[in-house]
Amino acid sequence: MSDVLSDDEIDAELPEHWTREGDEIVRTFEFDSYLEGVGFAAGAGGLAEEAFHHPELTINWREVEVRLTTHDAGGVTTKDIDLAARFDELAD
Repeated sequence: MSDVLSDDEIDAELPEHWTREGDEIVRTFEFDSYLEGVGFAAGAGGLAEEAFHHPELTINWREVEVRLTTHDAGGVTTKDIDLAARFDELAD
């Protein structure tokens, strides 16, 4: 199990465009169409499965909200930060 990051560590390592909400880090990705967002969510699901780390994904019209936390650790860990960065790469 990964260790929960301190507030200072999260602030220092949090990727651009991500925010912290309690024990989660959150970002809403915007797309030109609904299907583009669905495609992103499918790709994000594949990355999450590879990392054996499963975020909450909410698909809306032209946007996908991603919420990451490490449930068994009880907060944000390096697993969340690393997966957030991979999602950013996927969206570019």
